[in-house]
Amino acid sequence: MQHNIEERAGETIVRRQPVAGDLRQIIGVLRIANELERIGDLAKNIGKRIVEINGEDMPPRSMRGVTHMATLILAQLHDVLDSFASRDVAKAVDVWKRDQEVDRLCTSLFRELLTYMMEGSVRISFGAHLLFCTKNLERMGDHATNIAEAVYYMVKGETLSTERPKADFTSMLTMAGRT
Repeated sequence: MQHNIEERAGETIVRRQPVAGDLRQIIGVLRIANELERIGDLAKNIGKRIVEINGEDMPPRSMRGVTHMATLILAQLHDVLDSFASRDVAKAVDVWKRDQEVDRLCTSLFRELLTYMMEGSVRISFGAHLLFCTKNLERMGDHATNIAEAVYYMVKGETLSTERPKADFTSMLTMAGRT
């Protein structure tokens, strides 16, 4: 679908030579199509990992955290696509801001899963798969914020004036779980 969108956008640019708002719409749609394609890749990766861990003993607390994170991501995706369909800048900015909550949850789950894996070597495989799932969910949230930025650009004709709020600190954690 992304390739189809790219082809149709290219044809539209060549045939109609859009300017201003029309050109922003085409650019925005191209950006959004790319973000949706990436989200699909991440969902596919999560599906493969779930198949690998199916049937393993899952820590209930971690699973509740991952389920909560997935629910937040689905809400972000729903809201950002609604903001695109209705050209609702306020809703897009809200999604953009809410990504911090997902980032904080990702960091928390990362610490929790590291602790779980350190409790025994038999837990490492499951924990590693769940860590990757968690990080893929967090990346989906980042792609949702990219879509929000594209909606803002399409409607306002400018980029958001501030840096995206980030609260994912997993790259700064040590193996002992300290920052």
